[in-house]
Amino acid sequence: MNEPKIRILDVPPATTTGESPVWDARTGHLWWVDIQRPAIHRTDPRRQKIESWTMPSDVGSMGLCRSGRVLVSLRNGVHVLDPESGGLELLADVEPNHPRNRLNDGKTSPEGRFLVGSMDDTPDKVAGAALHSVAADRSHQRLREGLIVSNGLAWSPDGRTLWHSDSRQARIWISDYDPETGRVGPAREVAHVANETGRPDGAAVDAEGGYWSAGVSAGVLNRWLPDGTLDRSIELPVKSPTMPCFGGPGLRTLYVTSLRKDGDGPVEGSLLEIEGLGVAGTPVGLFAD
Repeated sequence: MNEPKIRILDVPPATTTGESPVWDARTGHLWWVDIQRPAIHRTDPRRQKIESWTMPSDVGSMGLCRSGRVLVSLRNGVHVLDPESGGLELLADVEPNHPRNRLNDGKTSPEGRFLVGSMDDTPDKVAGAALHSVAADRSHQRLREGLIVSNGLAWSPDGRTLWHSDSRQARIWISDYDPETGRVGPAREVAHVANETGRPDGAAVDAEGGYWSAGVSAGVLNRWLPDGTLDRSIELPVKSPTMPCFGGPGLRTLYVTSLRKDGDGPVEGSLLEIEGLGVAGTPVGLFAD
């Protein structure tokens, strides 16, 4: 197997906590968020020109809509952003009575729902977070409870298996997923991951069903199989990768966000581009607004 080619994209500004990269195949743009800045960024990787939208509170994740608008999970709910006007509209307040929590990783399902999880945003970190599903009619349902830092959402190529992780518990699960109702079956543990292997953060699934998980504690990108096999691990030039997404022609390029802590060097917080993995990605859905 050939070694992949990893490039640091010269797309300023380097983020504090880069997250939630999303490829827009309609325009050839890559979107991602900076949680603490807080802002949403968009770039054409070929030209490396950046556009940014400042957000009113921490932004945990984002998704793309069929209409061209953008879903944004802010601290106080899931909103819809109009990139042309910059206007925000509240779509769903999924956790109105949980002041300890903020929304975290989110992703649009193949059939057009937006799944988003929360995390305990206090120092002591208790298991009071949850995973939610939001539909275009503004209805929402709670899919899982007892989480600390919900993360790692991705679907199998047929859209009927949901991958999910908890970064604090360092566990990765899969569940049956029903595209008709948006409901999930019981979670089955795939892996309980050691720090040195790479605690699971954001993730993406390839066309063969492999689950690419950002190993945020180990500076690696791990490919897990549904049977729990760690199939491949790629060392990255950043210490804390946060989430990958497939993009580019044929979805054969992997983009990876990262975070930068106080005292880190200039490379940390960069956006990475990885080519030569030998496998294409699975498309991410568009919200049915």
